[in-house]
Amino acid sequence: MDTASGRTGGERARLNVRVKPRSSVSEVVGLEGGALVVKVSAPPVDGRANRAVCELVADLVGVGKSSVTVERGERSRDKVVTVEGLSQEQVDELLAKLKRG
Repeated sequence: MDTASGRTGGERARLNVRVKPRSSVSEVVGLEGGALVVKVSAPPVDGRANRAVCELVADLVGVGKSSVTVERGERSRDKVVTVEGLSQEQVDELLAKLKRG
């Protein structure tokens, strides 16, 4: 375990994400119905919006871009993304902080 960050190897968390592509700015909007809502400026073409979603989620939870992948919903606005290197509990805590503001 990396004691400075609290991360352990092999951990994985899942996160429901609702995407609004082709927005004027890429940003995390908040939580809605148990899903993280994000806006991305990238169009949903050739996986560009999916890559933008992974970058936003990685920045939000503090992991590298390569640690976040789209598990389900590659062609949908509703996605399930996987975060490698954090436990489900850690991700849920971060989302709870986001919800509280």
